[in-house]
Amino acid sequence: MTKVDKPEAGSVRRPAPPLTERQEARRRRILHATARLACRGGFEAVQMREVAESSQVALGTLYRYFPSKVHLLVATMQDQLEQLHGTLRKSPPAGETAADRVAQTLMRAFRALQREPRLAEAMARALTFADRSVSPEVDQVSRQTTAIILEAMGGLENPTPEQLSAVRVIEHTWHSTLVTWLAGRASIAQVQVDIGTVCRLIELTSADG
Repeated sequence: MTKVDKPEAGSVRRPAPPLTERQEARRRRILHATARLACRGGFEAVQMREVAESSQVALGTLYRYFPSKVHLLVATMQDQLEQLHGTLRKSPPAGETAADRVAQTLMRAFRALQREPRLAEAMARALTFADRSVSPEVDQVSRQTTAIILEAMGGLENPTPEQLSAVRVIEHTWHSTLVTWLAGRASIAQVQVDIGTVCRLIELTSADG
Protein backbone atom coordinates (compact mmCIF):
# COMPACT_ATOMS: atom_id res chain seq x y z
CA MET A 1 0.00 0.00 0.00
CA THR A 2 1.34 3.43 -0.91
CA LYS A 3 2.03 5.67 2.05
CA VAL A 4 0.97 9.25 1.43
CA ASP A 5 2.13 11.90 3.85
CA LYS A 6 -0.76 14.30 4.18
CA PRO A 7 -2.57 16.11 6.96
CA GLU A 8 -5.75 14.81 8.50
CA ALA A 9 -8.77 14.92 6.20
CA GLY A 10 -10.99 17.91 6.74
CA SER A 11 -8.28 20.23 8.03
CA VAL A 12 -8.29 23.54 6.17
CA ARG A 13 -5.47 26.07 6.21
CA ARG A 14 -5.91 29.77 6.61
CA PRO A 15 -5.02 31.86 3.53
CA ALA A 16 -1.30 32.60 3.50
CA PRO A 17 -0.06 36.20 3.29
CA PRO A 18 1.57 37.29 0.00
CA LEU A 19 5.11 36.01 -0.47
CA THR A 20 8.10 38.32 -0.55
CA GLU A 21 10.40 38.22 -3.58
CA ARG A 22 12.86 36.03 -1.68
CA GLN A 23 10.10 33.67 -0.53
CA GLU A 24 8.71 33.42 -4.05
CA ALA A 25 12.18 32.50 -5.36
CA ARG A 26 12.45 29.80 -2.67
CA ARG A 27 9.00 28.47 -3.56
CA ARG A 28 9.97 28.27 -7.21
CA ARG A 29 13.12 26.32 -6.35
CA ILE A 30 10.98 23.87 -4.40
CA LEU A 31 8.56 23.38 -7.31
CA HIS A 32 11.38 22.92 -9.81
CA ALA A 33 13.05 20.35 -7.55
CA THR A 34 9.74 18.51 -7.20
CA ALA A 35 9.28 18.39 -10.96
CA ARG A 36 12.82 17.06 -11.47
CA LEU A 37 12.35 14.28 -8.92
CA ALA A 38 8.94 13.33 -10.35
CA CYS A 39 10.33 13.25 -13.90
CA ARG A 40 12.97 10.75 -12.77
CA GLY A 41 10.90 8.48 -10.57
CA GLY A 42 7.24 9.47 -10.52
CA PHE A 43 5.09 9.82 -7.42
CA GLU A 44 7.23 7.59 -5.20
CA ALA A 45 10.40 9.58 -5.96
CA VAL A 46 8.94 12.78 -4.51
CA GLN A 47 9.91 12.57 -0.83
CA MET A 48 9.78 15.68 1.32
CA ARG A 49 13.35 15.26 2.60
CA GLU A 50 14.67 14.77 -0.93
CA VAL A 51 12.80 17.84 -2.15
CA ALA A 52 14.21 19.92 0.72
CA GLU A 53 17.77 18.82 0.00
CA SER A 54 17.43 19.30 -3.75
CA SER A 55 15.96 22.80 -3.38
CA GLN A 56 18.43 23.74 -0.60
CA VAL A 57 15.82 24.59 2.03
CA ALA A 58 15.36 23.25 5.53
CA LEU A 59 12.82 20.46 5.89
CA GLY A 60 10.82 22.57 8.36
CA THR A 61 10.74 25.42 5.85
CA LEU A 62 9.45 23.10 3.15
CA TYR A 63 6.60 21.98 5.39
CA ARG A 64 5.65 25.60 6.06
CA TYR A 65 5.24 26.13 2.32
CA PHE A 66 3.66 22.75 1.58
CA PRO A 67 2.21 20.68 4.47
CA SER A 68 2.43 17.42 2.50
CA LYS A 69 3.62 15.72 -0.64
CA VAL A 70 0.12 15.96 -2.09
CA HIS A 71 0.02 19.75 -1.58
CA LEU A 72 3.41 19.95 -3.23
CA LEU A 73 2.55 17.94 -6.33
CA VAL A 74 -0.78 19.68 -6.90
CA ALA A 75 1.04 23.04 -6.66
CA THR A 76 3.58 21.67 -9.15
CA MET A 77 0.75 20.92 -11.58
CA GLN A 78 -0.51 24.49 -11.25
CA ASP A 79 3.02 25.73 -11.96
CA GLN A 80 3.32 23.48 -15.03
CA LEU A 81 -0.01 24.77 -16.34
CA GLU A 82 1.11 28.36 -15.76
CA GLN A 83 4.24 27.74 -17.82
CA LEU A 84 2.12 26.15 -20.54
CA HIS A 85 -0.21 29.16 -20.50
CA GLY A 86 2.76 31.42 -21.16
CA THR A 87 3.81 29.26 -24.12
CA LEU A 88 0.28 29.30 -25.53
CA ARG A 89 0.16 33.09 -25.34
CA LYS A 90 3.29 33.27 -27.49
CA SER A 91 1.90 30.75 -29.98
CA PRO A 92 -1.92 30.77 -29.74
CA PRO A 93 -4.07 28.10 -31.42
CA ALA A 94 -5.17 28.84 -34.96
CA GLY A 95 -8.48 26.96 -35.24
CA GLU A 96 -11.38 28.62 -37.05
CA THR A 97 -13.92 28.07 -34.26
CA ALA A 98 -13.68 28.42 -30.49
CA ALA A 99 -14.27 24.66 -30.14
CA ASP A 100 -11.41 23.93 -32.55
CA ARG A 101 -9.06 26.29 -30.68
CA VAL A 102 -9.88 24.81 -27.28
CA ALA A 103 -9.45 21.25 -28.54
CA GLN A 104 -6.13 22.18 -30.14
CA THR A 105 -4.99 23.91 -26.94
CA LEU A 106 -5.89 20.99 -24.69
CA MET A 107 -4.17 18.49 -26.97
CA ARG A 108 -1.03 20.66 -26.88
CA ALA A 109 -1.25 20.58 -23.09
CA PHE A 110 -1.76 16.83 -23.20
CA ARG A 111 1.26 16.30 -25.43
CA ALA A 112 3.39 18.47 -23.15
CA LEU A 113 2.47 16.16 -20.26
CA GLN A 114 2.99 13.13 -22.51
CA ARG A 115 6.66 14.12 -22.87
CA GLU A 116 7.12 13.63 -19.11
CA PRO A 117 4.77 10.74 -18.25
CA ARG A 118 6.22 10.13 -14.77
CA LEU A 119 5.68 13.76 -13.81
CA ALA A 120 2.16 13.67 -15.27
CA GLU A 121 1.38 10.47 -13.35
CA ALA A 122 2.67 11.94 -10.09
CA MET A 123 0.58 15.10 -10.44
CA ALA A 124 -2.54 13.16 -11.45
CA ARG A 125 -2.17 10.85 -8.45
CA ALA A 126 -1.80 13.83 -6.16
CA LEU A 127 -5.06 15.29 -7.49
CA THR A 128 -6.73 11.95 -6.82
CA PHE A 129 -5.42 11.84 -3.23
CA ALA A 130 -6.25 15.49 -2.51
CA ASP A 131 -8.68 16.09 0.35
CA ARG A 132 -10.26 19.31 1.65
CA SER A 133 -6.96 20.49 3.10
CA VAL A 134 -5.57 20.75 -0.45
CA SER A 135 -8.49 22.85 -1.69
CA PRO A 136 -6.41 26.04 -2.24
CA GLU A 137 -3.96 24.19 -4.50
CA VAL A 138 -6.70 22.28 -6.34
CA ASP A 139 -8.61 25.54 -6.87
CA GLN A 140 -5.47 27.07 -8.38
CA VAL A 141 -5.20 24.19 -10.85
CA SER A 142 -8.86 24.63 -11.78
CA ARG A 143 -8.53 28.40 -12.19
CA GLN A 144 -5.45 28.01 -14.37
CA THR A 145 -7.14 25.41 -16.57
CA THR A 146 -10.25 27.60 -16.86
CA ALA A 147 -8.12 30.60 -17.85
CA ILE A 148 -6.40 28.57 -20.56
CA ILE A 149 -9.73 27.38 -21.98
CA LEU A 150 -11.38 30.82 -21.87
CA GLU A 151 -8.41 32.42 -23.59
CA ALA A 152 -8.53 29.80 -26.34
CA MET A 153 -12.26 30.53 -26.75
CA GLY A 154 -11.38 34.13 -27.53
CA GLY A 155 -10.64 35.71 -24.19
CA LEU A 156 -14.21 36.00 -22.93
CA GLU A 157 -14.38 38.68 -20.25
CA ASN A 158 -17.91 37.92 -19.08
CA PRO A 159 -18.73 34.29 -19.87
CA THR A 160 -22.32 33.23 -19.28
CA PRO A 161 -23.20 30.61 -16.63
CA GLU A 162 -23.82 28.16 -19.47
CA GLN A 163 -20.37 28.82 -20.94
CA LEU A 164 -18.73 28.40 -17.55
CA SER A 165 -20.60 25.13 -17.10
CA ALA A 166 -19.29 23.95 -20.47
CA VAL A 167 -15.76 24.94 -19.44
CA ARG A 168 -16.07 22.89 -16.24
CA VAL A 169 -17.26 19.82 -18.16
CA ILE A 170 -14.39 20.24 -20.63
CA GLU A 171 -11.94 20.57 -17.75
CA HIS A 172 -13.29 17.43 -16.06
CA THR A 173 -13.04 15.50 -19.32
CA TRP A 174 -9.47 16.65 -19.92
CA HIS A 175 -8.38 15.51 -16.45
CA SER A 176 -10.26 12.22 -16.87
CA THR A 177 -8.67 11.46 -20.23
CA LEU A 178 -5.25 12.18 -18.72
CA VAL A 179 -5.90 9.62 -15.97
CA THR A 180 -7.22 6.97 -18.36
CA TRP A 181 -4.27 7.48 -20.73
CA LEU A 182 -1.77 7.21 -17.88
CA ALA A 183 -3.47 3.97 -16.78
CA GLY A 184 -3.11 2.57 -20.29
CA ARG A 185 -6.86 2.46 -20.85
CA ALA A 186 -6.97 5.02 -23.68
CA SER A 187 -4.82 5.77 -26.71
CA ILE A 188 -3.80 9.26 -27.79
CA ALA A 189 -6.21 8.90 -30.72
CA GLN A 190 -9.07 8.14 -28.32
CA VAL A 191 -8.10 11.09 -26.14
CA GLN A 192 -8.17 13.39 -29.16
CA VAL A 193 -11.64 12.18 -30.18
CA ASP A 194 -13.01 12.64 -26.66
CA ILE A 195 -11.51 16.13 -26.29
CA GLY A 196 -12.88 17.15 -29.68
CA THR A 197 -16.33 15.82 -28.78
CA VAL A 198 -16.60 17.59 -25.43
CA CYS A 199 -15.37 20.88 -26.91
CA ARG A 200 -18.49 20.97 -29.10
CA LEU A 201 -20.31 22.07 -25.95
CA ILE A 202 -18.79 25.48 -26.61
CA GLU A 203 -20.76 25.77 -29.86
CA LEU A 204 -23.97 24.74 -28.08
CA THR A 205 -23.60 27.32 -25.32
CA SER A 206 -22.65 30.02 -27.82
CA ALA A 207 -25.75 29.24 -29.86
CA ASP A 208 -27.88 29.41 -26.72
CA GLY A 209 -26.38 32.81 -25.87
